[in-house]
Amino acid sequence: MTQNGNISGDQFRDMVAAATDWLEKSSQDIDALNVFPVPDGDTGTNMLLTMRSAVDETFKYNEPNVSTVALAIAKGALMGARGNSGVILSQIWRGVSIALKDKTDICASDWAAAMKQASETAYQGLNNPVEGTILTVLRDVATTSQQELENGVQSVSELVEKGMNAAGESVANTPSLLPALREAGVVDAGGQGFYTILEGALHFLRGEIEDMQFRKSRVITGNIPTGNLAGQYVVDDEEAFGYCTEFLLKGENMDIDKIREWLKKKGVSLIVVGDPTTVRVHIHTLKPGSVMNYVCDLGTMHKVSVRNMDEQHEDFLALQKERMPAVDTAIVAVVAGDGLKEVFKSLGAQSIISGGQTINPSTKDILQAVEAAPSDKVIILPNNKNIILTAIQVENLTKKKIKVIPSITIPQGVAALLAFDYEADFETNFNLMKEAKENVKTIEITRAVRSTKLNDLNIKKKQAIGLLDDELCAVGDEPKAVLDEIISKLDLSKSEVITVYYGADTTEDEAKILETELIEKYPSLQVEMVNGGQPHYNYTVSIE
Repeated sequence: MTQNGNISGDQFRDMVAAATDWLEKSSQDIDALNVFPVPDGDTGTNMLLTMRSAVDETFKYNEPNVSTVALAIAKGALMGARGNSGVILSQIWRGVSIALKDKTDICASDWAAAMKQASETAYQGLNNPVEGTILTVLRDVATTSQQELENGVQSVSELVEKGMNAAGESVANTPSLLPALREAGVVDAGGQGFYTILEGALHFLRGEIEDMQFRKSRVITGNIPTGNLAGQYVVDDEEAFGYCTEFLLKGENMDIDKIREWLKKKGVSLIVVGDPTTVRVHIHTLKPGSVMNYVCDLGTMHKVSVRNMDEQHEDFLALQKERMPAVDTAIVAVVAGDGLKEVFKSLGAQSIISGGQTINPSTKDILQAVEAAPSDKVIILPNNKNIILTAIQVENLTKKKIKVIPSITIPQGVAALLAFDYEADFETNFNLMKEAKENVKTIEITRAVRSTKLNDLNIKKKQAIGLLDDELCAVGDEPKAVLDEIISKLDLSKSEVITVYYGADTTEDEAKILETELIEKYPSLQVEMVNGGQPHYNYTVSIE
């Protein structure tokens, strides 16, 4: 530290180098947090390699001031960025360099400004920023740094400490913001990496270099319980994963915005950052050749990396299978809607595939879930008549023993799961579940997508329509009125429970009104209201 407690250029460089060494100790622990279905490299390793490149660049300058070091870090990070996390990290350092331009040393207000600019720059670099990631952690650090500065903190070291503590709390909260983290029972890997970098910087500022040799950073645990979700596998709306494609493009007068707009049509997880002479690109694409043909006309490509994510996904499935507790019979279910997914997981389904009406999963999707299931005996619940035949195809594509319960509705799938007996064998459970699905009536309320005449019903486009056990039987202007009409025609003398799963297009207030009315009309029945979150269907109703 300088005499006034500020950080000089040499100290800034050494601080970043020490933080990189500290990150290296935990890079494998951070890698282990990568549990998403499409692993995009290894977060800890990618962040470490990016930081090493940044540090190497700083040692090309003698007696540098803070501004020079910051620019060198940003340049080195951009040139050496690896993976999604590395590119985002390079943008963090770019923001820091912008805030520290023309600075000879760093005071507390400079550090707060650097964190603020880093956050803004990182968010701007992504097409679709996702909360619950390193972006959220960085923003929380920036907010805390500014607040602490306004509260009178004047020491850079103390401000870094306050920011690091905020980062720890933010990392612990990431599972509450990102369902995939909550289901996997881990925190965000990039956020953990950034916390570790701040922690290493703080150790340096405190003069704890010797102590750093014999310790390493802790892996933060989430601050919400994961319940029984560990060991379950969720396949989201699926298609071929393609290739994780990364490269550095060097040229003159390149238009970053134009490059980004063109590449948006060629893939997902797109990041395009840099300046008119140097552009870093990260994209997941099915046709990396098309991407490269385009950019080759703009400049020269360097540090090209193309990784087959379908192969990475197979490795992930094998890892997931190893992590899952063994069961005699595993259940794979096709479900749409976050609430309904939670219902099926709570009832014991080990693998959930996102799908249903209008979003039918492919044979590949179902096969991948079957292979990931923690048993060689698997029962599949399609829960939609258009998915049954697809599920049956899987029987000939795997060495596992497969049974398909021909469930055509969500309530049938729930009834089948409730009948599952953990002490029974595979064949017995199949028969129990198949029989149970027949003992439930299903009402589904949606809106017509076109005008037609069917089952003696004149239907206008966007009118509410009702199906009873997949047969169209009612039409009206309002979903609740159509549901009332169907229920009123049923013989409920032997029924005990009405369960209503309300969809994404139905408000909680509407659901509460319906619940009150059903209780008043049918006092002898137990009425349950569940936020299913399913698309397209206002209500999916089970009557047992």
